[in-house]
Amino acid sequence: MKHISLHNKDRIYSFLKKDVSLHIYSIGDLDDFFWPFTTWYGLVDNGQLREVVLLYFGQSSPTLLALSRNTALVHGLLEKIKPLLPPSFYAHLSPTVQTVFEGTHSLTHHGKHQKMTLAEGATLPEAEQDEVQRISAAESDAVKTFYRTSYPGNWFDPRMLESGQYAGIKKGGDFISVAGIHVYSSAYNVAALGNIATHPQYRDQGLATKVTAYLCRSLRKEVSTIGLNVKADNKPAIACYKKLGFKRVAEYHEYTIRKK
Repeated sequence: MKHISLHNKDRIYSFLKKDVSLHIYSIGDLDDFFWPFTTWYGLVDNGQLREVVLLYFGQSSPTLLALSRNTALVHGLLEKIKPLLPPSFYAHLSPTVQTVFEGTHSLTHHGKHQKMTLAEGATLPEAEQDEVQRISAAESDAVKTFYRTSYPGNWFDPRMLESGQYAGIKKGGDFISVAGIHVYSSAYNVAALGNIATHPQYRDQGLATKVTAYLCRSLRKEVSTIGLNVKADNKPAIACYKKLGFKRVAEYHEYTIRKK
């Protein structure tokens, strides 16, 4: 088997769509909105694409997505491309895949995570009229102020507001609960929820459930697969997502990886 750089969206998508639930983030990054920030590598055997990994450069730190049901194949691909990777990056890795970096890199583990997808036909609760509102790109500063208090250190990119897929609840002119997306592509029929948070003073009131349900109802009009990532020990969040109809589809781990 040999490794190659991939530049053809159709070829990449033909591989990733075999397991949409596992690869929602990567599929979404094929969209024109995200594509310029991506680098793709594949493992090929007799001309057949056997594995794909993605490096995303749209954040301050590059992020490696190396997720697979066949960890031996993704391990083999990463072994071949290790010299091509940045000296420091964040990573989403299927279980045991991190061993490819042991010895050559230092790894900081950020916990076990779950991938969940919204079940087809899930019944989403309705919010009271005008309680939840769509957030526009013009409200970027207000959203950043909200996250500084409610979700410090999150992965919010103000550019995402341009998707129109952020929703929030306000009180006194300030956001007190927000739900949005990390990835969204109507062209590839997927969305990944993210940056869901509630101000500490207003938690345990069901606000995150309301804004998330509102956003999911909107997204279901545009895409067929809605997913999210959640830390495995975040029991309140997982309970919220299960209540909305999300089901666990895979486990993975997040790391900061630096070359020694």
